[in-house]
Amino acid sequence: MALTSAHPATPLLVCRLLALALTLALAAVASSARKIPDPITPISQDLYHSSDSILREIKALVARNSDRLTMDTVRASNKGYSAEMFVVTFNHAKGTVDDGSKIKIMLSFGQHGRELITSEVALSLLYILTEKRRIAGVDLSSFEKILENLVIKVVPMENFNGRKLVEAGELCDRRNGRGVDLNRNWSVDWGKKEKDYNPFEEDPGTAPFSEPEAQIMQELSKSFKPHIWVNVHSGMEALFMPYDHKNTTPDGAPSQLMRSLLENLNRRHFQDSCLVGSGGGAVGYLAHGTTTDYLFDVAKVPMPFTFEIYGDEKASTDDCFKMFNPVDKTTFDRVINKWCMAFLILFEEGLRILPGSQVASQGALDNWVPIGGEVLERIADQKSGSENRQLEGLDLGMQELKTYFRLFMLSTFLLMFMFCSRISKNRNRESGNF
Repeated sequence: MALTSAHPATPLLVCRLLALALTLALAAVASSARKIPDPITPISQDLYHSSDSILREIKALVARNSDRLTMDTVRASNKGYSAEMFVVTFNHAKGTVDDGSKIKIMLSFGQHGRELITSEVALSLLYILTEKRRIAGVDLSSFEKILENLVIKVVPMENFNGRKLVEAGELCDRRNGRGVDLNRNWSVDWGKKEKDYNPFEEDPGTAPFSEPEAQIMQELSKSFKPHIWVNVHSGMEALFMPYDHKNTTPDGAPSQLMRSLLENLNRRHFQDSCLVGSGGGAVGYLAHGTTTDYLFDVAKVPMPFTFEIYGDEKASTDDCFKMFNPVDKTTFDRVINKWCMAFLILFEEGLRILPGSQVASQGALDNWVPIGGEVLERIADQKSGSENRQLEGLDLGMQELKTYFRLFMLSTFLLMFMFCSRISKNRNRESGNF
């Protein structure tokens, strides 16, 4: 009798065990879907120089081209924190006397440590100014006349200490070596905080120019007195002019000249694909204590700009290296070539548009014909877009598979529940008949 009474309960026990197993499986699937983090892209050692190797290469380049290049090392310190900055000066004919007719241009790269691609552009541009007179097949020999009328200072890595932190693994860090955002440490509207203020990202320091890096750059603005200053960043593609701290551009003729130059550059080189306007108006948030606003309002630089040269909008906010830097060689080369050419066109536009310039632009780049360069870039763009679409398709496919699997597990669970309930009812009836 014991064997006979135990036998009918076996299916019910099996059903309960199966239901428990399905419940645990569903919970595991849901938990794994929640816990799997987005992959973090490391720095590609095949594409990017280390900070030390960039400086070694630039020093060697200066030594080989001493007739055109000089390099100064500037140091500053404040309250136990020190910074060192390397400033490269290009002058087509150093032996000639500068009678004031030359246009002075200041280019600053690497103000935020995580934006490695900017320093790579700086290195490539210095090569183009001296030794490599081609960009993606484009012959730049006709540009020589323009260079004769320029003095260009290049800071290839403004935030050397911050860059070291990124190379040590802090891939999302944009601040300097003691946690201050150098692009919030200048004096115009310093210290003001918006509602979405992020202290990790935007610490303005203890006072305007509390940071040695900002002190060095401020001194350069005073001693060099540039006509054009470009602060180069990554995160998107844009050509910005003042202001950053308010949603307007300056009034009057200077503002019109700046906008005209940027719109010409955007039309000629970017086919009107870049954002153009004030940083505060176009980005979607206001920034206070920035370099560009100080240069225009206080240092009286006629044309201070902020260029944003790259951004991956599809990258996770945790995957900072991928968000701010290209991670494949095709895109890397395309960004380098595109923005080096953009700077050359900027130089020409500056000569053309700045009032009082005694140099008539020869239009050397008006009709430049790429010998395969632009075509290659367009093919690369198409390929990149195709690859992105394939990846998007794979992502969507995986999401659909996960959804179908969860639905399958849920329907199986419901069927098992109905089956077990039926067995339970039958069991109860049988018990009632006894």
